[in-house]
Amino acid sequence: MGSASYSPYSLWQKIEMPVLPELDRHVTVDVCVIGGGIAGLMTAYELLRSGRKVAVLERHRLGMGDTGLTSAHLSNILDEGFKKIIQLHGLDGARLAYESHAAAIDEIERIQNEEGIDCEFKRVDGYLFQGTEGTPKELKDELDACRDLGVDGVESVRTLPLKSFDPGGALFFPRQAQFHSLKFLRGLVGAIFRMGGEIYTETTATEIGGGSAAFVRTHRGFTVSCSSVVMATGVPFQGGLSIHTKEAAYRSYVIVLEIEKGVMPDILLWDTETPYHFVRKFSDLETGREYLIAGGEDHKTGQDALPLQHFENLQNWVVDRLGLTGTLVNQWSGQITEPVDGLAYLGRHPNLGPNVYSISGDSGHGLTHATIGALLLTDLINGHKNEWESLYDPSRTSWMGLGGFLAENSNLVAQYADWVSLGDVASESEIPPGEGAVMRRGLRKVAVYRDQAGDLHRLSAVCPHLGGLVRWNSAEKTWDCPCHGSRFDSTGDVLNGPAIEGLGKEDVEEEIQREPRDESLNTLELRRTD
Repeated sequence: MGSASYSPYSLWQKIEMPVLPELDRHVTVDVCVIGGGIAGLMTAYELLRSGRKVAVLERHRLGMGDTGLTSAHLSNILDEGFKKIIQLHGLDGARLAYESHAAAIDEIERIQNEEGIDCEFKRVDGYLFQGTEGTPKELKDELDACRDLGVDGVESVRTLPLKSFDPGGALFFPRQAQFHSLKFLRGLVGAIFRMGGEIYTETTATEIGGGSAAFVRTHRGFTVSCSSVVMATGVPFQGGLSIHTKEAAYRSYVIVLEIEKGVMPDILLWDTETPYHFVRKFSDLETGREYLIAGGEDHKTGQDALPLQHFENLQNWVVDRLGLTGTLVNQWSGQITEPVDGLAYLGRHPNLGPNVYSISGDSGHGLTHATIGALLLTDLINGHKNEWESLYDPSRTSWMGLGGFLAENSNLVAQYADWVSLGDVASESEIPPGEGAVMRRGLRKVAVYRDQAGDLHRLSAVCPHLGGLVRWNSAEKTWDCPCHGSRFDSTGDVLNGPAIEGLGKEDVEEEIQREPRDESLNTLELRRTD
C-alpha cells in the first residue's frame, strides 16, 4: 500500500481525520463508490439520503488526496470564462453550467447547516481583474457574456476593497463562498456513518465489473458486490482511453503567507492571465492570525524542469501585483484535471456499461464539480431525470473543443520520446541525497532515488498505466508521469491515478552510468516537447 504523508494543508491546519479500517471481507451494497475525497464522500452522502446502501473505498487514508490540497474557493464563475463556455456549449449549456455550480455551492451550504458541520463556510464576494498583459476588452466581453446568461449581481467596478491594489477595473460577483475543505470532509464522514454508510481506507480497487453482477475487486482479493459503481478517483483507472484523451493533468501551486491583520478583506480574487492567479484570506479562529492563500502557476504534470520556481513566482506576484507582504508559512501543489471543453465528465462511463459511473475533469473547480457530480449521479442511479445530464455526459464530443483535443493529444505523443533519450545524469554518483533521476540501462529506463541516508532506490521508470516514462519532481520528491498524470512517491508507491500499481523495483547491483551516446538518437531527441 502507499505511504503518502498527510497533505500540507492538513498539517498546517492541524486537522485530524478519522483513522478507518481497510476492507477485510466480502460485502454487498447497492452502490460502491471508489474514492474518499469530496467527490466520493459527497456522492455517498447523497445516495444514502436517497435510501441507497453505500460502501466507499479509499486507497490511502482520508484527507490525503487533492481535497486537502485545494485552496477551497467556491465559485460559480468558471475559470474558462463564460465567453468561451458559450462558444463551446452554447448559451443554454453555459447557463446550465452557471446554474449547476451555483446549486453546488447552495448544497454545500445546506449540508454544513443541516449536519452541523463547523467548516468555516462563509459567503464572500468575488472579483475578476485584468491580467498584466490583458486588455479592458477581456473584462467587457466577459461582462456581456455573464449578462447574456443572467448571472446574478454581476457588475463592472473601478476599485476593489483591497487598498494596496488598484486593478484599473474588475468584475464583481456577489455570493461566492469559501470554507475549510478538510473540516467539511470530516463532517461528511460522520453524516455517512450516521446514515449507515461504510467507509474503508487503505483499500485499493483493482478491478471493476459492470452489468447485472457488478462488482469491485480490491488488492487483497475481497469483492464488493453491488448494483452500481462510481469512480470518484479524479481520473478513471479503468475503461480505456475514452476519457483520458479528452483531459490532461496539471500541477497547480499554492503558497500561504501570514499577513498583517486587516490588510486583506474577506474576498476572492482571480485574474485573466494564462495561467491565472487566485487569492483568498484565511483567519485562524484559535490564534486570531490571518493568512493569504495564493495559487496558480499551473503546468502539465511532469512537464516542468524547475517546479520550485513557481512558489517564488507566486510570492513575487503577491508583492508586485497586489502590494502585499507576509511571512511564508507553507507551500504545496495539487493536481487538477483539465477537460478539453471546460466542463467535467460526470455520468455513465462510455466503456464500462450503463451502471458504472465516473466523476472526472474538475477544471480547477473540483469542489463544485464534485458536488454537481454527486447530485447528478444520485439522480441517474435512482432513475430520475436531471437537466445537467447531457451537458456533463462523459461520452460527449465537441467540434468546438476539437482544437484543444488535438493539442492535448499531440503533446501526449511527444512525451513518449523520452524512451530514446539519454539519462538525466551521467552517473548515479551525481544524484545528491533526497533527489532522483531517470537513467538508461541498456534498453530499460531506471528511476533512481537516493534517500537522505545515502541509500539508492532503483525503480522501473515505466508508468504501469500506459507505459509513459516518469520524471523526477524535485519540489515534492515524487515521480510524475507526463502522459496521463499518474504520480508516485520517491520509493514508487502510487499517489495519483490513473495508475493503480506502483513503480516496480529494479534488480541492479552495479552502479548505473550513462552509456556511450548513440548518435542515431539525435533526430528523435530533438522532437521531445516539455
